[in-house]
Amino acid sequence: MRILVTGGAGFIGSNYVRRLLGGAYGAGGDTVTVLDKLTYSGNLANLTGVADHPAYTFVQGDICDADLVDEVVAGHDVVVHFAAETHVDRSIEGSAEFVKTNVVGTLTLLDAALRHGIDRFLHVSTDEVYGSIEEGSWTEEWPLAPRSPYSASKASSDLLALAYHRTHALDVVVTRCSNNYGPHQFPEKVIPLFVTNLLDGKKVPLYGDGLNIRDWLHVDDHCDGIHLALSKGRAGEVYNIGGGTELTNKELTGMLLEACGADWGMVQPVADRKGHDRRYSLDITKIQRELGYEPAVGLASGLAATVNWYKENRAWWEPLKAANAR
Repeated sequence: MRILVTGGAGFIGSNYVRRLLGGAYGAGGDTVTVLDKLTYSGNLANLTGVADHPAYTFVQGDICDADLVDEVVAGHDVVVHFAAETHVDRSIEGSAEFVKTNVVGTLTLLDAALRHGIDRFLHVSTDEVYGSIEEGSWTEEWPLAPRSPYSASKASSDLLALAYHRTHALDVVVTRCSNNYGPHQFPEKVIPLFVTNLLDGKKVPLYGDGLNIRDWLHVDDHCDGIHLALSKGRAGEVYNIGGGTELTNKELTGMLLEACGADWGMVQPVADRKGHDRRYSLDITKIQRELGYEPAVGLASGLAATVNWYKENRAWWEPLKAANAR
């Protein structure tokens, strides 16, 4: 199978590529092309381990570049679409790039996939498109109610992808994941930000009362769920992928402080984020029953391994923090 992975130099996309080429999903035989613009969060160092793999090709480019996308999509069997602007705080500061990349870029890919008869288009999305939920958990049928410019742009791209299935019969599958963590995550997101700050003896910023709740999913489990949806999911369907572990931000902070040998004196309370969603919670029954998905990485062991990775890989994250100081 000839697989095109957009955003494959980013955190989740590169993890998927490394697992794919490393044999996590079978004996091999697949070829993988990564298309990535290499923005601030795209990093070729994430793909160093597979750079010499004979089945790997890298193309630098923008998913909004229709001519390039048309050229790259041709000759592939499936598209796994990770490429996106993803940081909520950045979307609040300026939304235009989020609409351009997440909406127009997805549309550009869908048009090329349709022209070239792609067998399957796997669109990677987020639980944030559902909004915020006080009790219970979202099923895939839950109405979309995004509350940030980022999640609104992702919801728009979800709807476009599903519309191309219903209108043009393009084989589209959408996945929506909970909060990811693991190695190679750009240090603006909460876990790598807190860990790298603490390793440098700096305080960590905790929004509001710290009681916002998120479900945490190790990136390996997310990628495994994506590949199940790619391989066995039903066309036109949405699959939630969650980790099954909900924590308040304050509870998560406590775990990270302990892992880094720090105390609560290293926490700096800050004003809450605008429109900060209170709680996310995914119902993953559908992907469990239909595709046999189960998260395998426990939060305690996953966090410990992640913290250890950042301790041992300063050469990876220190230049990123220096170059993107805000």
